[in-house]
Amino acid sequence: MTLPFHYGIIPSGWIKMPYFSKTSLERLASCNPLLQKIANEGIRYVDFSILCGHRHKEMQDKAFREGKSTKKWPSSKHNSWPSKAFDVAPWPIDWEDEKRFFQLAIVILFIALEKNIPVRWGGAWKGFPNRKGELNDLGHFELLENH
Repeated sequence: MTLPFHYGIIPSGWIKMPYFSKTSLERLASCNPLLQKIANEGIRYVDFSILCGHRHKEMQDKAFREGKSTKKWPSSKHNSWPSKAFDVAPWPIDWEDEKRFFQLAIVILFIALEKNIPVRWGGAWKGFPNRKGELNDLGHFELLENH
């Protein structure tokens, strides 16, 4: 796979490969194997963390109460086992740096397309960038139906 930009080049010329932390790996293990494929390929190109995979009832109820989800238990794709969704963030996390979230989305969507895995991104719920006032969940990716 050839991405349109390089990540991980350090001045000495050595390539420093990003890798998942133990916590990210545990969260990723709760996800559908297709999402695991995408994430394990993606970490080779850009450093990011897995913030959430499966959400049990208490976690989903809390996410809904805090406005971090529009779905109640058990309607979210995070609620299935294995999870049909994951939330990610570029590492180090800077919630104000939307550009890095878009760059990460390009990598994840490119890999999903290359592997013929249909996913939806929270930054483009209807297939094009969200409009002002719509939920803009830049770190959310989910499998489309039947996967």
